[in-house]
Amino acid sequence: MILFTSDLHLAPQVPGVTRIFLDFLAGRARAAERLFILGDLFEAWPGDDCLDDPDDAFAAAIVDALRALVAAGVEVSVMHGNRDFLLGGTFAARSGAHLLPDPYVLSLPTWQFVLSHGDALCTDDHEYQAFRALVRPPSWQTAFLARPLAERRAIAMALRQGSENAKRAKAGYLMDVNSGTADDFLRAHGYATLIHGHTHRPATHDHIVDGIHVERWVLSDWNDGAGECLSWNGDALVREPLS
Repeated sequence: MILFTSDLHLAPQVPGVTRIFLDFLAGRARAAERLFILGDLFEAWPGDDCLDDPDDAFAAAIVDALRALVAAGVEVSVMHGNRDFLLGGTFAARSGAHLLPDPYVLSLPTWQFVLSHGDALCTDDHEYQAFRALVRPPSWQTAFLARPLAERRAIAMALRQGSENAKRAKAGYLMDVNSGTADDFLRAHGYATLIHGHTHRPATHDHIVDGIHVERWVLSDWNDGAGECLSWNGDALVREPLS
């Protein structure tokens, strides 16, 4: 059994989501062979040194829970999202999770998937794509991580607020996957089934690319009342609500 999820946006301000996630790690996820978290595990990640901040035990508690799942025999893989793209080697070492490139091709005996956070497919949102191009290069990240942690936290908070304000002013289609971009992506990855998050619009889309039917599964975001994972049993994908 393989489980997929994304867009938990964990933060101290949403304890309900944290409780559901910790219950998931201690319960349902233990029955899986592998767990893939496809971006935005955290609402914000100012750098791995936040794990050593004595005034903030939240991140360390989540990392400890992931480590416990790995110790129970479940392989955990985490992909960067648009909120936690600064997850690094220290996070991986302490949690036991593998950091995945985006996209990532998952080849299984009976099927092939391509996994992505999904933000790179939202190409109609030119403002966001410009921001993404700015902050993803290693040179920008190295310079940002050289700033004091408190300053990075303040910048991350301001960016989150700016993002929320911008979303309220944008047309809905701008924040969704561009169909043509998705078709090109599916073609480039051999018509594999695509699983992604980011848009907070859970659905299963049918694409016809070069005459080939390809599915695109969009993962759900989590909220204080419920979460969701997608399970693969070797034959089919099934959505599983979590509460």
